Amino acid sequence: MDSILINKHQTTKYEQLTLSANVTLAKGRVHECAGRARRTFALMLAAKTSGTVIWISQPFKSDPINPSGIKPFVDPERFLFIKSPSKEDLLWTMEETLRSGAVECVIVDLPDFPALTPVRRLHLAAEAGCRAGASAPLGLLLTPDGGGAQGVETRWALQPKSQNLHAAWCLSRTKSRHDPPQSWQVTQTSEKYLKFST
Repeated sequence: MDSILINKHQTTKYEQLTLSANVTLAKGRVHECAGRARRTFALMLAAKTSGTVIWISQPFKSDPINPSGIKPFVDPERFLFIKSPSKEDLLWTMEETLRSGAVECVIVDLPDFPALTPVRRLHLAAEAGCRAGASAPLGLLLTPDGGGAQGVETRWALQPKSQNLHAAWCLSRTKSRHDPPQSWQVTQTSEKYLKFST
């Protein structure tokens, strides 16, 4: 019986959220982003979704998000910010939000790395959200340093890159269940327009 469930899970097809031709993230799953510009990556993802974006963080533990910094990527009015006092509450809030299927994008800004069991619970909640909601949800864990959450579908790193004319970053896919590691140069040539190049 267990092998049947594992095989069924492995063949499940999820919708994709596409940032560019080769930069895609599976919906109904939980992903991770690290690096100094990880919050910018979250904004890039949010811009590709519709409806409300849930952003969960601890009060006084992370830098607050400035609406003026959001605007070049996505409309700040789409965001609902939730403050949770402990790491366990952050993950519980994300789990319940994903399970509801009420929103397409759920972001949690973590002070450190979650254990494997909570990440598995988040995947199950996201899969349940695919069945419960109108649109498949995507979960994004923002983690410090170089990342390292176990059990995530993909791990990304976004670092700022100095450039004279436009905002620019180096995006790396450092882990994926289905694709090899790869890096892209990302340039914001105008408001809400990003160019990806290898």
